[in-house]
This record gives sequence, structure tokens and C-alpha cells, in this order.
Amino acid sequence: MSKNRSGRGQHADVGAQSKHQNGKPARKGHSKGARGGASRSSASRPGGARSQHASAGASAARNGANNRAGTAKAGATRASAQGPRAAKPQLDPTGPTALGITREAFLPVSRADMEARGWDQCDFVYICGDAYVDHPSFGMAIITRLLEAHGYRVGVICQPDWRDPASIDALGEPRLAFLVSAGNMDSMVNHYSVSKHRRRQDAYTPGGAAGARPDHAAVVYGNLIRRAYKNTPIILGGIEASLRRLAHYDYWSDKLKRSILLDSGADLVIYGMGEHPVVEVADALDAGLPVDQITYVAGTCYRTRSLEQVYDATVLPGWDELEADKLNYARSFNTQYQNMDPIRGGRLVEPYPHDVYVVQNPPATPLTTAEMDAVYALPYTRTYHPDYEAAGGVPALKEVKMSLISNRGCFGECSFCALTFHQGRILQTRSHESLVEEAEKITREPDFKGYIHDVGGPTANFRQPACKHQLERGACANKRCLWPAVCRQMDVSHADYVELLRKLRALPGVKKVFVRSGIRFDYVMADADDTFLRELCAHHVSGQLKVAPEHVSDAVLSVMGKPSRAVYDRFCEKYRRVNEELGKDQYLVPYLMSSHPGSTMKEAVELAEYCRDLGYMPEQVQDFYPTPSTMSTCMYYTGVDPRTMKKVYVPKSAHEKAMQRALIQYRKPENYDLVAEALRRAHRTDLIGYGPKCLIRPRKGAGKAGDGHRPKGGPAGKAQAGEKRRGAGGRKPTRMR
Repeated sequence: MSKNRSGRGQHADVGAQSKHQNGKPARKGHSKGARGGASRSSASRPGGARSQHASAGASAARNGANNRAGTAKAGATRASAQGPRAAKPQLDPTGPTALGITREAFLPVSRADMEARGWDQCDFVYICGDAYVDHPSFGMAIITRLLEAHGYRVGVICQPDWRDPASIDALGEPRLAFLVSAGNMDSMVNHYSVSKHRRRQDAYTPGGAAGARPDHAAVVYGNLIRRAYKNTPIILGGIEASLRRLAHYDYWSDKLKRSILLDSGADLVIYGMGEHPVVEVADALDAGLPVDQITYVAGTCYRTRSLEQVYDATVLPGWDELEADKLNYARSFNTQYQNMDPIRGGRLVEPYPHDVYVVQNPPATPLTTAEMDAVYALPYTRTYHPDYEAAGGVPALKEVKMSLISNRGCFGECSFCALTFHQGRILQTRSHESLVEEAEKITREPDFKGYIHDVGGPTANFRQPACKHQLERGACANKRCLWPAVCRQMDVSHADYVELLRKLRALPGVKKVFVRSGIRFDYVMADADDTFLRELCAHHVSGQLKVAPEHVSDAVLSVMGKPSRAVYDRFCEKYRRVNEELGKDQYLVPYLMSSHPGSTMKEAVELAEYCRDLGYMPEQVQDFYPTPSTMSTCMYYTGVDPRTMKKVYVPKSAHEKAMQRALIQYRKPENYDLVAEALRRAHRTDLIGYGPKCLIRPRKGAGKAGDGHRPKGGPAGKAQAGEKRRGAGGRKPTRMR
């Protein structure tokens, strides 16, 4: 295909290389930056801006990118009204204007932009819940630039006012389809904390303002489009649609929800990383194929009223069965999980009342290294749209602007993370040449200070598939690569990553290359060659290394799919020894999670005692967040592990979760009552007293508890003499992870 209608035909063959193997698109959901995701997704903990949905002060942010220029103009009018001496608004010195990047370098966001290109109609209009940032850490940028490279005319409407139907009509009806994404994050995670309180900011909105997108944004946008355009195809993608493609538990409403395909009015859902499917769907539509006949594309879901043409599918429990018995949902989820592999995975059918079926095709094939390189070589401006300058830009860009995404996919399979369900277990990597080329671009940024903030992905130190068998037969259906122990077939070499980091830190102008996206310490320990750990400590850590043990109780770790405490303890000792040999004073900072399924008050107290022995109280603790389509969320909803169907204890009440969280931060005075109650419930009042092992002291008049005598070293909860608040043996508080 050689369309040049886009006005950027010179770039058409750059992304065309990515059209091998059925030609498909990459939807960067919640992985780092675009990781958007999660989770730990995602958030995954590394990251993910999570923001609040509020109405106050959001009127400027609610208008789509097509209306931002009016906001800037209004600001200029207000400034001039203040008199001739009124100072002009300060523009971002590193924004598009300062970089000499004009709106013509971006895809059209208004009719005027379309006219400037000589377009009378777009082929695709992309509706997004995020502001327009043309950077490869943002899924919208990847998909729109990829389609442009394949010769399609693509327009963008970011953060339309969902209460105004006219906002969806800013670019008119597209020739082929509307593409819809809630953004780099699930809109509900973006809006609400785990305690279901509204967040006050949205890092993906100009100026960080909250309130620029609705709850369940993909559903709202889809219905808004459908009311205006009855017959135009609507295709959903992104992390929100991907993780809600079949029936799923919704934590915020505390109930099961249908496939997003049914509630949104959309015709197709592209799930997972979308580069391959989006190009294949685009080409089918361009060839004149009706959208209801595009039922064959890997990595998509569609709805149908007949299964006559579906010959090879596994039929999941129907909607009525799911509503009737939570255990049916657990069985269904396990079947879905076992079919997430592009080589081994099969077609799935989820029946609904009135002869409606949602069909999930097998996952799309992963990008090859050459294809992934081509995606990251597309002509991104690497900044936000000029219309946002008056608002101060888009905060989320700052977190990823000086970072490199080196891989996708994750064979770590933490139960609470959605990456396996979204990106899959087969690792995809970029070449050294591609990463060095992008790093050189970063060094030319005016605000580059010599530091590359990260080189990684869902897991930084994964640089090749888990084993050669994955590429031939797919990932194992009933075995995990790293749990309960590292598989004997695993390729645990860090040689490629070490070589890559050496090349990056040798670039002119680079002072230091950090590794901040998190490493799997059990994978490090399985590598008999210590070169990576030594070079990590010598060159890529600045005082503290963040790692994610998550917990210390083996009972909880087994449910999480994390390595045992013994593995973590060995890593801590090895990390200490390597730094000692290097003459460096560097420490480990652990991510800890409270209230995960499997954690009773007994395990929560065990974690508190571990923090006590380290002399460490984390400033932040992550309560388990039941985000859509994770193994842990399934446990939270059903009370069983879907892999074994065995019962799992689930802390659900807000009060119990508050107690488990307070135990980890037992030194905070405001947590005293919660900690005391938790210790009584766990029958551990021996930890209330004045002894060196006590967590809290008894209140005056409450009588003696625990040790009973007050040692010379100081009160409970304080560091004893010689410990210097660094934990047992004088260790600093960050000797975790």
C-alpha cells in the first residue's frame, strides 16, 4: 500500500516495515510511560500517574486539543486587558515553541489544521482521554503515527467535553472509522485512589488539572460517537478497553460488568499491544470490507449473533452463569489467562442473553525487533501540542521524556499486575542501535542535564524471551517462568543488557544512566555471572535502588507469585557485599503492599516486624488495588485462586485494610489506635510494651503488656542505642527490596 494522502508520504515506508506478519498496531497501555500502565499497573507500581476527576477549574482542560488554542487566546486577552505593562504569560522554556516546533508538525486537531493540509476529511479520527503528547511513551502517539506512516489521514480529538455532543464532531465524520482510547491509564484508576477517593490531579491533562475526562471514558466516548454517527465504525483500544474486553469485575461499583464492547456501542476492540491489528483492520476497511465482516484479525474482539462461522472456539461460561456463581467467573478467568499466548492461545466465546456472543480472537503476534525499532523511529515531535503551553504543558511527559523503553511483555507474572493480560509473557525488545539513536535525540533536548532517567520497561533487566521454547511453542500453559522458582530452561543472562548500558553511558554528554523501572531480583540471583549487579551498583544507582519484594510472608508471596523471602534476603546480602567491595554507600528501597489476598492480620504483623527489624518505616505503602483483569483481582472478587480453585483469604473491609496498612507504618502517632487494635486481633499484644521488639507502647493507665520493662535504649517504636534508626545491626532503613 502506498497512500500519500497524509501529507507525510516521505515517512510512509518507515513504519511499513512493521506491517509483517498480518500487519498489526501497538497500543501502549500501562507500562512504563505508556506503561502505562500498571500496573501495576501497570501500576504497576513503577509508575502511573493516577489522577482525580473533579469538576472545579477544569473547563479549560475539558475542551479537546482542537479547542486549546482558544484557551490560550483567552489567556492572552485577559493579560492585555490588565494594561500595557502586564507581563506576557511565561511559556515553557522546553515546550514546543521554544523548540521551534509548530502545530504543523502535529496531526490535525481542528478543521483549520485539516484545511492547512488540504484535507476535506480524515480517514481516522482518534478520540483520546489524554492530552495530545506526540511521544512514543504515549499509546495514542504510536498508533496515530503508525497509521500516518501507512498513508492514512489521521486527526486527533483529545479530551472532548463528553457533555457536549458537538465536541465529538470537531473534525467531522472520518472516512473509515473512529478510534477510541481512554488514554495511557484506565480512567477509573486515573480518577480514584484505592480508597475510592477522587484524585486531585491528572498528570495526563494540561497543567495537571482534574476533570478533563469522564469515568469509564472509553464507554462514554463510544456512546457519544454512536449517538452522532449511527453507522460509522468505532474501534476501541488502549489499556482500559484491553482489560475490559470480556466480562470483568469492576472494583469501583463492586460488581461484575459486561464486555466493554457491549456497553460502548463499539464494533471492535483491539486488545493488547495494537500495532499489528490496527494496520490490518485499517487496510480491511480501506479495501471496502464492512466492519461486521472483520472477524479474523488476531488481537481483536467482535460481537456476533451467530456462531455458525466460529469453528474452533472455547465457549466460556455465559453472562447468566457468571452472575449466578462467582466461581464460574474464576473458571472463566483462568481459561482466558491460559489463552493469552499468541502461539498457543485459542479463540474464546463469551455468550450473553438474546443470542449475543463476544468472540475474542487469539492474541496478536509480538513485534519483531525490526518492527519495534521501526515503531520507535516514527517522526514523533517528542513533546506536547502547542495549544497546551499556556497551561504549562502536560506533566506526564516530564516523567518519561528522558527515559528509554527497551522492552515489552513480562514473564514475571506477578498476580496483581495486568501486564501479562495486556502485553503477554513473550518479551519483545528493541535493538541497541534503536535505543542509542533515541538516546542521542534525548541528549539534544535543551533541558537534558546529562542524565538518562531509565532504560527498561515492565521489568528493566529482561532483554530476551524467557527461553527458546517460547518462540517455538509459546509460553507454558500451566507453569510460570519464575515461580515458585526460576525455571531450569530459563535464559538468565544479563550480557545483552550490560552491553546496552555500556553503550548508553559512553555517549557524549551522558553523565549517568539510571535504571529505575524495577528489576527482578530473583532473576538477578539466578544469573551466576555477577557482572550486571556489579555494574548496576557501580554506574546505574544513585544511593538507592528500588526493588519490589512486596511482602515478606511466604504465604502471601506465594499468592502474589513473588519469590520467597529467602531469595530476597540473599539478594539483600549480595547487594550489600557488592556495594561494600565497590566502596559505595548504597541501599535498597522496598515497595511493600498491604491487604493483598492471602494476607491475614498474622501476615500483616509479620511484615510490620520485618520493618521494625530493619529500622525502616516506608513513607508510602500501596494497598492492594483490584484493577480489572488481574489474577489478584479475580481472587478479591471470588475468594479463590482461579488456578487451583482453592479458597484464599481476602481482606475486604476498609477498616481491616486500614489496620494492615497502619501496621507497616506503626511509628506514625496517628496510626496508634489502628495498630493496637490490629495487634489485639492477631493475639500479638506481646508487641505492645517497652521492650526492644515492641511496636507500640501501652497508653498511660492501660497496664503493662508485652515485655513489661522499659529498656535503657528508649521507647518502643524508636531506634535503640547503636541502631541509628537503621535497623538491626545498624543497617540503613532501605535494606529491602
